[in-house]
This record gives sequence, C-alpha cells and structure tokens, in this order.
Amino acid sequence: MIRAKLWFTCAAMHDPVTPVIMKPAVIGWEAKRREVDLTIERAFKGEELVLRMKGWVTTDVKQVIQVVKKFGLLKVLDERDLVVEVESEEAYEKLQEELAAHFGDQVSVERL
Repeated sequence: MIRAKLWFTCAAMHDPVTPVIMKPAVIGWEAKRREVDLTIERAFKGEELVLRMKGWVTTDVKQVIQVVKKFGLLKVLDERDLVVEVESEEAYEKLQEELAAHFGDQVSVERL
C-alpha cells in the first residue's frame, strides 16, 4: 500500500496547501423542551475534509474526490493528516497522471 499527501493550490496565496485537522468537530444537540448537555467529538473523514476546502483552493474539490476515488481512498491518518491510499505503484502513477491531466499543477500527490 502506498500513502501520499494530497496538495492543493491555495486560492489566496497560490502556494501548495493540504488540510489538517487541528481539533475534532464537536457535535451537540438542541432540544425544544429540555437541555441536552451531551456532546460528541468526531474527526472528519477524508472526503469530508476535502469538501471543507471548497472556496479555499483553486480547484473544484468534488472533481478532485472523483479522480482520487478511481485509484484509491481519501483517509485521515493519525486523526490529523489527509492522505490518499493506493494499492500499487501503478495506481499511484496513474493517479498522478490523471490529476495532472485534469488540474495541471493545481493538485498533486507526494508520497510519504
């Protein structure tokens, strides 16, 4: 298995960026007739994290997800770092080629 960091181009500064989870999301509830003190901390999954990049990067994040899913999986490693996991060297090379064909230099992968 090959893991790689997924890099986007920042829409504001035009340099390579990748999302990281600084704190898990805290989810709670609001009730009409009572107070609910329960909260759950939950980290984003890989695709959820990429979708949160919409507007912050120069590419359509949904298209990036579609391309990556042809060759591998988006995952969050160690509850912090976004990675792409592919099964083989061939899949990694094809992913690189497809990202370059669709997005030019705006999206890339870097092997860990």
